Amino acid sequence: MCICINCKHVKNCTTYKIILIEHNQPIPKKNKNNIVFTPNNTLIQININQALYSNSIKYEWDLVECSSFVEKPGFWLSS
Repeated sequence: MCICINCKHVKNCTTYKIILIEHNQPIPKKNKNNIVFTPNNTLIQININQALYSNSIKYEWDLVECSSFVEKPGFWLSS
């Protein structure tokens, strides 16, 4: 699971934006102050899954390590 959802920087993080793009998810509008946050020492894990009876491949992108992580559970839910 991606640790970003419990980080206080999730709303303006460049790495999280990349993960959203890779998941074909909508990119949230810019934050109030238009602050861009670039985290340090991130580690993204990409799981590759192929369907058993088809040629479809699914990629699951998760940030598993980030030295800039600041815990704030549920922060991504607030508006």
